[in-house]
Amino acid sequence: MNNNLVGSDLARAMLNRGDKQVWCAVSNDSDGQALTTINEADYSCIYPIVTYTNDYFVCNEGKSWKYAVPVRRVELSQNEIGF
Repeated sequence: MNNNLVGSDLARAMLNRGDKQVWCAVSNDSDGQALTTINEADYSCIYPIVTYTNDYFVCNEGKSWKYAVPVRRVELSQNEIGF
């Protein structure tokens, strides 16, 4: 049995444990749709989520979404790209 949290369930758990913000791909349709925006390089749908209230994830700008999938934002180094 797999008890690993993923998608919006993971975002809720991270906020519940006290994380101040969680970078997420967001959607009002589904977790899958949120991930599709990343696969299509639509990074305008990635926000720092700061709370989960009344069944909605809310970012630091006050916008809300039904689904939020945690993502990593990392800086690449020169060595990582072989330059």
